[in-house]
Amino acid sequence: MAIIITDECINCGACEPECPNTAIYEGGVEWTWAGGTALTEIELEDGSSMDAKTPVEPVSEEFYYIVPDKCTECTGFHEEPQCAAVCPVDCCVPDPDHEEDNETLLAKKAWLHAE
Repeated sequence: MAIIITDECINCGACEPECPNTAIYEGGVEWTWAGGTALTEIELEDGSSMDAKTPVEPVSEEFYYIVPDKCTECTGFHEEPQCAAVCPVDCCVPDPDHEEDNETLLAKKAWLHAE
């Protein structure tokens, strides 16, 4: 399951540098698949593809946010999600809309980092 940042976020930014996948971004900031990964091209659901360096619209305009498709809950890197470990207000919590088992998270990590 991916982690989500709730609206209780105080925008301190402590979580962003802790993410091994660069899945955390400041509110209003565009993100890319390539940032912090080995990805160069992404195949989209409709069968088309895009350059992994192409900017994507922010998930949130107000608060720091986590891109669920880049979040591995730090599986394969750390014992626990580092964003949650450093968050001073405990607003990094499991996202019930993106539940994934350990095997899926490890496969996502391998895909993101070309392992």
